[in-house]
Amino acid sequence: MSTTKPDSIKISQSVAILVDGNNIERSIKEVSNDPAAMPNFDVMVPRLLDQRGLNRLVYFREGRNISDKLRERLHTHYHGSVRPCHKSADIPLTIKATQLASKVDTIIIMSGDSDYIELVRHLKGEGVRVEIAAVRATTSGLLLDEADYFHPLEKSDWFSLESKKPQAPKGRRKMGGKAGKAAEGSPADSQKSRKARPAKAARQTSK
Repeated sequence: MSTTKPDSIKISQSVAILVDGNNIERSIKEVSNDPAAMPNFDVMVPRLLDQRGLNRLVYFREGRNISDKLRERLHTHYHGSVRPCHKSADIPLTIKATQLASKVDTIIIMSGDSDYIELVRHLKGEGVRVEIAAVRATTSGLLLDEADYFHPLEKSDWFSLESKKPQAPKGRRKMGGKAGKAAEGSPADSQKSRKARPAKAARQTSK
């Protein structure tokens, strides 16, 4: 059976994407074994929407240390927003989801946390289609059972913020042997060495 959509069918679903930033970031870093891994929304969002309309994109994250570049990018590309959370993201994300339930057709929750099971049940009871987008290895099986659809996040859905190591100035060479040790010593050691040389010369002359 073909999986392509017939051209004659127009899909007019309105979708809200709600992201549990801490859960997604932690899952991506764990699976990729890369502490600098971050979600790539430029890849994920078009795939999750699949030609449906984006009504809202909100990124919830615990703490206030949130990248200004992330804020600007979500706003510029998707009219999205970032919501700092005092503690975990599950409560503010749940509140936002219930507020949007009467305004959208589908809510995509980006998290694999089992804390959202009751939220998924509630939204489905309100007639909302609920989809989960998360890393399969860190996603609750019970959450998957409740969702209408699951979008597994894979390697192509994140990128690495590689930290640049400072390079040593060119032209300097590490000195080896005694000269190297003298170079690595303190200024006081160098002065003592210079004072010791005349005294040694004087003793040799007296002999």
